[in-house]
Amino acid sequence: MTIGTVPAPTVRGVVLRAVSAHRWRVLDRMGRVIGHLRAESERRGVRFYAERFDLAGARMRELGAFWSADEAVDCLRYLR
Repeated sequence: MTIGTVPAPTVRGVVLRAVSAHRWRVLDRMGRVIGHLRAESERRGVRFYAERFDLAGARMRELGAFWSADEAVDCLRYLR
């Protein structure tokens, strides 16, 4: 459930391209897509979800939920 709006995060070392109001495509320094970042406002703050597209299931697969965009992007970096 999304509560309120979430501003676009800034994460060092990657480029975030807006896909929707609360989802960004994450590109590395070479311009390759390494995953997606989704943000949801909750009562305790904003949760950032690291996601990748699962071709076999034809759906987005959640890799983890984090309290910072930096941590979510690190998850995408390290699970390459």
